[in-house]
Amino acid sequence: MTETTSTTGTGLLAGKRILVAGVTHPSSIGYAVAEFAQQQGATVIISNFGRALRITERIAKRLPETPPVIELDVTDPDHLETLPDKLAEHVDGLDGVVHSIAFGNPETLLGGKFMDGPWEDVAQAVQVSAYSLKALAAACRPAMTDGGSIVGLTFDASQAWPAYDWMGVAKAALESTSRYVARDLGAEGIRVNLVAAGPLRTIAAKAIPGFTDLEEMWATRAPLGWDNDDAVPTARAVGALLSDLFPATTGEIVHVDGGFHAMGA
Repeated sequence: MTETTSTTGTGLLAGKRILVAGVTHPSSIGYAVAEFAQQQGATVIISNFGRALRITERIAKRLPETPPVIELDVTDPDHLETLPDKLAEHVDGLDGVVHSIAFGNPETLLGGKFMDGPWEDVAQAVQVSAYSLKALAAACRPAMTDGGSIVGLTFDASQAWPAYDWMGVAKAALESTSRYVARDLGAEGIRVNLVAAGPLRTIAAKAIPGFTDLEEMWATRAPLGWDNDDAVPTARAVGALLSDLFPATTGEIVHVDGGFHAMGA
């Protein structure tokens, strides 16, 4: 095993070993989480797969310390089965896992196409965006022998949003999945929570037809204001949930959206 050292020995996440699954671009929430975790003393491993893996390997060099990059497709049983061995090449266990993974075909499932969305694409969106949380948790479970924290990312699924369509359904499934995983892994000291961020201008968001409608809503209704280009508040919330600050919190959804979710109009 090649031991990976953290950027600093102090900080909120000092000594923590964290896998951030789904780092795709410097504008992504996953990247912001990886950066914050390193700044707070964590040893970080990041993942991606397929053609995007090379992109992730390049952007990994922009982090404070270049982390190991492993190939992980959460829909591939072989990748999930071999994940503990891949992790063991770099760390002797895990304290935290970040699920920053979602996909819905923008051509068929988003932008006002809800009534026409084909089941094949819907099934893919639910598998990648929701079922994968359970799959990832199960794959990482052997490495979390001392318990730990799993944190996923959602977009408030309690309402129907303009343009979001079947991804809203997939996020609702993710939110329910997180509660069941929290139930089943709690006895092992593993906490499972989600962070519901407001709209951010990530590569994935830009692929959503009508995304600007959501941005405009936040600009006028979030009482604390909202910066669509700033993923740091979301990353900090994820970092707090990965830390030891919330030892008795699981099955929760923490909103980081400038307070938008609490406003009626």
